[in-house]
Amino acid sequence: MGEKILEVKNLKKHFSVGNGQILQAVDDVSFSINKGETFGLVGESGCGKSTIGRTIMGLYDKTAGDVIFAGENVHELKEKNKFSFHRKMQMIFQDPYASLNPRSTVREVISEPMEIHKIFKNKREQLEQVYELLEEVGLSRDHINRYPHEFSGGQRQRIGIARALALDPEFIIADEPISALDVSVQAQVVNLLKRLQAEKGLTFLFIAHDLAMVRQFSDRIGVMYLGNMVELTSSDQLYDNALHPYTQALLSAIPIPDPDIEESRERIILKGDLPSPINPPSGCVFRTRCPMAMDICAIEKPKWQEVEPSHFVACHLYRESSSEKESPIKLTIS
Repeated sequence: MGEKILEVKNLKKHFSVGNGQILQAVDDVSFSINKGETFGLVGESGCGKSTIGRTIMGLYDKTAGDVIFAGENVHELKEKNKFSFHRKMQMIFQDPYASLNPRSTVREVISEPMEIHKIFKNKREQLEQVYELLEEVGLSRDHINRYPHEFSGGQRQRIGIARALALDPEFIIADEPISALDVSVQAQVVNLLKRLQAEKGLTFLFIAHDLAMVRQFSDRIGVMYLGNMVELTSSDQLYDNALHPYTQALLSAIPIPDPDIEESRERIILKGDLPSPINPPSGCVFRTRCPMAMDICAIEKPKWQEVEPSHFVACHLYRESSSEKESPIKLTIS
């Protein structure tokens, strides 16, 4: 599997929302990312995937658990070590306009991290690096003195990518970097990220809700639901043999560009609304919408277990009994 660059162990992130209520945004999530791979994190809005990214980055303090990056606990770093940590890990944000200072030129946006970390001894070397980064992300050096509002959404996201690359990081958290872009531009940005990964040996945590796009970019995929990880395996295995009922429902919603197949296939329609993370269901958090729910689902939280080689799932359909593991049950998607 290669060398682990990031380990997330039993991570919890809860927010106080007043009146003694606690919003359980992330609840006991564990996974690891290997050096040079792309780990996709998917799920519907509000499932906690962006909160995981921000907690890994250190933008949010953890409630419990550990985030280990390159052998160091991110949330226990001393002030002097945080400087070098942020050189190794950078983030691409979802909204390319909100994440760029509207009063700064492209040159100022990209060069600011270099100045903070004192990368170059003089302005000339720094300017040459800005030119190089712009060209790497498909922009021209003629753009250097323009402001964010003068660019399209795709161009602004390219500027955000250039800024993330300014410190030559090892690991990049891409928090839904294509969700605000047109479909044609989405493919361009994903191809750009894949090219940069191949050229620079980058490792990505790719957060998104578009399963079709995640498949093209990710080596392994983790599926989130209401703050919990429900399934994790390789990209091909997830699409060919999804085990969790929630994952199967998500995959059945992906449109197929063939009218005959699209018209004849059966979709899994989840009934009910997404429960509140302030008051999540007992036992399995998915049980209130699961077409395969059993009595035990309301009583006991399913264990996170490896049911096939490198294929992890949290579901009572695959629970281990005292004598033998029960046979997996798979919903049919025709």
